[in-house]
Formats: sequence, structure tokens, C-alpha cells
Amino acid sequence: MLYGRVSVRRKDSFIIRLLRDLSKNKIIYFMALPVIAYYLIFDYGPMYGASIAFKDFSAIKGISGSPWVGFQNFSDFFKDVYFVRIFRNTLLLSLYNIIFGFPAPIILALLLNEVRKQIFKRFVQSVTYLPHFISVMVLCGLIVDFTSRNGIINDLLAFMGMERVTMLLKPELFRSIYVGSNIWQELGWGSIIYLAALAGIDQDLYEAATIDGAGRFKQMLHVTLPGIMPTIIILFILKMGSMMNVGFDKIFLLYNPITYETSDVISTYVYRKGILEANYSFSAAVGLFNSVINFVLLVATNQFSKKVNETSLW
Repeated sequence: MLYGRVSVRRKDSFIIRLLRDLSKNKIIYFMALPVIAYYLIFDYGPMYGASIAFKDFSAIKGISGSPWVGFQNFSDFFKDVYFVRIFRNTLLLSLYNIIFGFPAPIILALLLNEVRKQIFKRFVQSVTYLPHFISVMVLCGLIVDFTSRNGIINDLLAFMGMERVTMLLKPELFRSIYVGSNIWQELGWGSIIYLAALAGIDQDLYEAATIDGAGRFKQMLHVTLPGIMPTIIILFILKMGSMMNVGFDKIFLLYNPITYETSDVISTYVYRKGILEANYSFSAAVGLFNSVINFVLLVATNQFSKKVNETSLW
């Protein structure tokens, strides 16, 4: 009885504090209403449709009228002849993006931090930022032209005595092209947040390191990197939370049946099953499976980071 009274009192005190806070900051909460409404309508509301992953969905019967089939769609996906291929391709492209793409903006930010010529520094920043603003359609068109048999890359290869090839028709080259173009497009844009973190490091630490005899490289190792490490960890956790979300647009515009062996991923498979074959329940099950993996990776990475260095999202 005593525990019940204490819990009721705590609940009442929480409600009172909430009402007081609402009364005190009503303008701020009013300003937040559009944002809350946006997420409720466009993010949380449509989650009801995810239930078709457990149904034999029929557009005529609707979501509520379609019969339940349990985990049958998931079972069909795991037994699908292409399951191993698309899961392997999605995982490998994501890993390559993390291994080669994630450190690239950090390295660029560290290099720019050592540049003393402001004109040159701003020029490099501008040049590396620009690819981010190129639309995916235009970017893929450039990649197709550059990697074609008569493209500039093949011209360089031919100049060095190598054979000309249509690179996008070579399955073994697709991953390198995809990851390399991602690095080129997002290198400068991704470095912005690290440059901001670098600007927040106390300059007295560099002066103390100089007095102790540390050179530029040791200052980077013992002052700069520890100073931006919390930012790196947070962004890495967020990256892991979207690890399985390999960009559909770019792959869809670059891949073809010849390169399915290395380019076909979960998102493109869902497109073919859901849109082209109108198998909505099956595609919803595949998409939900993908989201669950991302959620598990996010939580696991966050917990691991919390135990190792006490830096986490929550």
C-alpha cells in the first residue's frame, strides 16, 4: 500500500511539474507544435501500414481487411534464392562506406586544420563542398560518362597502356565506383562538423603541448584527436544506425542485370518486389527486417560506446 501511495504521489508531482512547465514555456511549446505534428503525421502515423508485413495484403480489402499470415512473408524472404546475395551486397557496401568513407572527412578536417594559408584553406573547402550539391541524377550521369569506354578514366588508363573497359558492366568494379563516388561527393560536406568541433578546442592546450616539446604531429595525436573524439563517436553511432540503408537512388541509376551479383541490395530488391511485382506484403516484410537490423546495430553500438568511453546518444 505504501509503495502504491508513493508511486501515485510521484505521478501527481510529475503532472504538476509538467503543467507548470507548459504554463511557463507555452510559447516555446506552441512553436514546437508544427514539428511535433509533422513527425506524428508523416513518420509515426504511416507506421500502421507496416502491419501489412504480417498480412496477405490486398488493395481491394485494405489493410484492416487483409488476412493475417504471421511471419510467412519473413520466412519466404529468408528462403528466397536471392537472400544471401542481396544481404551480402548490402552489408559489404555499408562496411566499405564505413571503412573508407567515414574516416575521409575526419582526415580532411585534420589536414585543413594544419593549413595556415586562409585563402588556400577556403579554396579547398569550397572545392570539396561543391560535389555535395550535385543532384544524384546528374552525379550518376557524370559517373556513367567518366567510366564509359570513351570516358576520361579510360583515356587515362589507355595512356598508361591499359585496356579500355566499360566499367559499369564489370561486377567486380561496381563497389569501388560506388564507394569512391560517395567519398568524393560527401568528403567536404562531412568535414564541416569536424571543423566546427576543432574550432571549439581550447588553444591553451596547444600552447601547453608546444611548451612540453610536442611537434605538430604529436599535437594532433594528443590534443586534436581527443578534442573531437566525442563528435566522432556520436557520428559513428548514428552511421551504424543507418548502416543497412544503402542509397537506393544511386544504385538504381547505376546498376544493371549484368552487375546484380555485386550491386543488387535490399532497397533495390524491395523496389522490384513491391513496385514492379506489386507484392506489397513481401516488400514490407523485407523493409521491416532491414529497419530492425539498423535499430539493433544502433542500440548495440550505443551501449558498447557507453561502456568503453562513456560517450553515447542516451
